[in-house]
Amino acid sequence: MSGAFSRRLDASAVCLSLAAIAGLVASAKADENPAGHERPWSFAPLAEHVPPQSETAGWAQTRIDGFLLADMTAAGLEPASPADDRMLVRRLYFDLVGLPPTSDAVERFADAATRDRRAAVRDLVEELLQSPHYGERWARHWLDLARYTDVTASWLDSTASAWLYRDWVVRALNEDLPYDEFVKRQLAADLMSLAPEENAALGFLGLSPTYWKELQLPPEIIKGTVADEWEEHVDALGRTFLGLTLGCARCHDHKTDPVTARDYYAIAGVFASVKFSDRPTISDELWAPVAKARAEVAKLEAEKATLKKKKPAPEDLKAQVAKLDEKISAIQKATPHYHVPTANGVADAALFVKPKDDGKHGTKLEYVDGQARDLEMQMRGDPNVLGETVPRGFLSAFPGADGKPLRFEKGSGRLELAEAIVGEAAPLTARVIVNRVWWHHFGHGLVESPSEFGNAGDTPTHPALLDDLAARFVANGWSIKWLHREILNSAAWQQSSLAPESEARDPRNHHYARMSRRRLEVEAWRDAMLAATGKLDPTIGGASIDLADENNHRRTLYGKIHRRDLDQMLRLHDFPDPTAHSPKRPETTTPLQLLFTLNGPFIRQQAEALGQQWADRESAPIETRIDAAYHDLFQRSPNEHERRLGLAFLGDSPDAPLWSEYAQALLGSNEFLFVD
Repeated sequence: MSGAFSRRLDASAVCLSLAAIAGLVASAKADENPAGHERPWSFAPLAEHVPPQSETAGWAQTRIDGFLLADMTAAGLEPASPADDRMLVRRLYFDLVGLPPTSDAVERFADAATRDRRAAVRDLVEELLQSPHYGERWARHWLDLARYTDVTASWLDSTASAWLYRDWVVRALNEDLPYDEFVKRQLAADLMSLAPEENAALGFLGLSPTYWKELQLPPEIIKGTVADEWEEHVDALGRTFLGLTLGCARCHDHKTDPVTARDYYAIAGVFASVKFSDRPTISDELWAPVAKARAEVAKLEAEKATLKKKKPAPEDLKAQVAKLDEKISAIQKATPHYHVPTANGVADAALFVKPKDDGKHGTKLEYVDGQARDLEMQMRGDPNVLGETVPRGFLSAFPGADGKPLRFEKGSGRLELAEAIVGEAAPLTARVIVNRVWWHHFGHGLVESPSEFGNAGDTPTHPALLDDLAARFVANGWSIKWLHREILNSAAWQQSSLAPESEARDPRNHHYARMSRRRLEVEAWRDAMLAATGKLDPTIGGASIDLADENNHRRTLYGKIHRRDLDQMLRLHDFPDPTAHSPKRPETTTPLQLLFTLNGPFIRQQAEALGQQWADRESAPIETRIDAAYHDLFQRSPNEHERRLGLAFLGDSPDAPLWSEYAQALLGSNEFLFVD
């Protein structure tokens, strides 16, 4: 039994007198503006800052460097030397597109760098940002936050088109959709007069976790389950866009932040006014006949189901079923666009949990299309003990221009909520996304709690730098690609990871006096293996495929994600739980990971493919083939020690199986798994 469920039962079991209830309501009203909660640093207006000047300012390449250099100097540290060409190119490729470079790409960069290294870096950054694979790499980071799944609980409507949301995120990032627009479309694309394919953005809400509701149970129980869903939506929204744990305010005013229970129910009312709904991705004109045809097919399918349940079965059952199948097929063929996928989204509809009309035990869920509702406060989070009704609106800590809390009056309020997130709360929203991008480039954040920017979270290690970067991010049109350029062209990001003195004095690299060595996520690791064998299918977008399928050579982004039954390879290698918002991935080292490297069918297949390729180069000396192996996997030549080890292992006349064992050893090496 879940904690939330048991709390509801405990609360429901207590027999509260009218006087006690009145006391709770009065207490809630008294705490509308809780005392003692300072506004977090992250709520303050944004402002650009002038970077400190330094005697070694010539090291700096962007404004970022001025802030970091001053901090290094104060800590008695010096910047590490620049990363060598191979190290830097590998880092850029994996950071921006999640794929390894070729040896030729490293050589081209090295040649350009001899003439003007800064220009060579700028050009390569720009080339990779324009690659369609950039959106694939960075979409996965966002999908971790959005608790993306391809397959959800069996009792839910189909999520066969969940991939439309994933592909929308890829496309939006590739097109550098301004982040403020990126936020708004995921909450309210259907309310923004956009092209119909933009409805796919609603997957952020349309693919939210949904809990089983046994409608034979009384409404008092089902109300709790529904309230838990609303809490999940509020919490995911708060953590993802605002870096705030808004779910804490369901039962009481937030213990550390200026977020009241009234604020929670003001936002929860928005989610009480929507329902899951498949949204068309074609125009209304084209969709109308499709909707009509699908309704007719649904009736025929229901007839088939009823027919098959008849006892005793009709003698001509097969003939009747075949006739219905013919009708269904005829309707589908006669209707253009019949099979066009619909996006998992939401639509405005107020939800009410009521007893069954017939007076029997049980519950019904009543949706009123096009209607919104305001929620009553739930005392201690119990939906069966209600207080004052709270109008839908935004956090009172971010009032409107008139100084009053924002109230939502247009439908559910989804669009107004989105506009408030990137409007009144823009300083907070900008700081949160800037820190997330920084995190993925440096391996840790300027704020170490990426989804907790309230008073309970960590304070920034470099507050002026974060403010300056966030302010300029907004001034530059909320452009994520601008932010990448600013970070990647900095001298700090281009430092070597090999700096023994800095590592000894600052092991966690808080002062950024070197680059942190990074382990590849499972997606980049798997994709790099496929790229090395030449088997990688570079096709962009489309339906997801089971990763266990040995013929699946697509990028791992397109592997099927099951919310309740995650693929074994992903599960072993720290892939996040698709049921929850995941701001950062854990990094574990386990015996099972080693066993996977030794015995896993996927890595064995890639090793066999590589081994066969190297074995087939029979005319080349073994030393030359060993050199080729290192260039294929590491974009460098082996040193003499590595070459001797290879010769000792392979012998004078290695066959394909022996080359495959050699390939597997290299694929399982730290150098293949880590990026310097």
